[in-house]
Amino acid sequence: MNSKNTSVLLIYTGGTIGMIENAETGALENFNFEQLQKHVPELQRYTFQIDTYQFDPPMDSSDMDPEAWRKLVRIINDNYNQYSGFVILHGTDTMAYTASALSFMLEGLTKPVILTGSQLPIGVLRTDGKENLLTSIEIATACHPNGEPLVPEVCIFFENHLMRGNRTTKMNAENFNAFRSFNYPVLASAGIHIKYNNVQIQLHGNRHELKPHYLLDTNIAVLKLFPGIQENVVDAIFSTKGLKAVVLETYGSGNAPRKEWFLRRLHDACEEGIVIVNVTQCSAGTVEMERYETGYQLMQAGVVSGYDSTTESAVTKLMFLLGHDYPPAKVRELMSCPLAGEITV
Repeated sequence: MNSKNTSVLLIYTGGTIGMIENAETGALENFNFEQLQKHVPELQRYTFQIDTYQFDPPMDSSDMDPEAWRKLVRIINDNYNQYSGFVILHGTDTMAYTASALSFMLEGLTKPVILTGSQLPIGVLRTDGKENLLTSIEIATACHPNGEPLVPEVCIFFENHLMRGNRTTKMNAENFNAFRSFNYPVLASAGIHIKYNNVQIQLHGNRHELKPHYLLDTNIAVLKLFPGIQENVVDAIFSTKGLKAVVLETYGSGNAPRKEWFLRRLHDACEEGIVIVNVTQCSAGTVEMERYETGYQLMQAGVVSGYDSTTESAVTKLMFLLGHDYPPAKVRELMSCPLAGEITV
């Protein structure tokens, strides 16, 4: 790494990591990035430039939405040639959604975009934020001997693990290891050394030009099946005005009830042009609709497989594809193709 040619843009959107305790009230509040050096003095030891951009006002991750994703894409696109990599500080609750969305919106990405955060504020003594931040910066500037970035994709770094962003889910609200990538190996593990799993990292044979995308269509619903689900509930979702796609969270390897009314409603929705994508409720594993009769009947109704996609990835990928105004048949086709390493086919 040549420090003269290395620089990082640190983007603070909001979230727990960017909070400190008010000395007078004891309440947690967002800090200004000017205070960052005080709470993370280790930043001064880096020999390369670290610039910062702060959302004003900072956003709680529960408030993150496609407009915020578009803002992040604009920031990265506007500064793309000036920095070696980007680190986004983000609240944990919707981090997997943001990482998934950015993986589709930043087409042709050849630089690291690392999302990280913390379970404890960076101003708290036992914070996990400091380690997550410092390691994310190191990964964002890591290069091969030829100067090419080691991890040219959108990732989440949390509790010693670097994961592909669109493969990651928040699975713990209490522990420091809040995120897991159940269906794809981690891209790197950080111990005394950072060990990169180069075989799993998405590489680009040729230099691509970044092609930012801003069009997203949010006319999507998520339907999680449960024993005893009523016809009027399913009907209410599929009767939603303007609905274009549904992520159907099924049992096991993609199974669902064989009730006549349910299969008929799915078939009718598909005939109406609504795209229905089958993902499993299980944390790990993949959808195999041809494995059991219950799944095969979904396929017969027109439901398409989401393979081993996370719900977060399926939702944001549908927003991305529908935003391009593709017809339903094209959306169904592209949901079966990995666009940014989000599924294993």
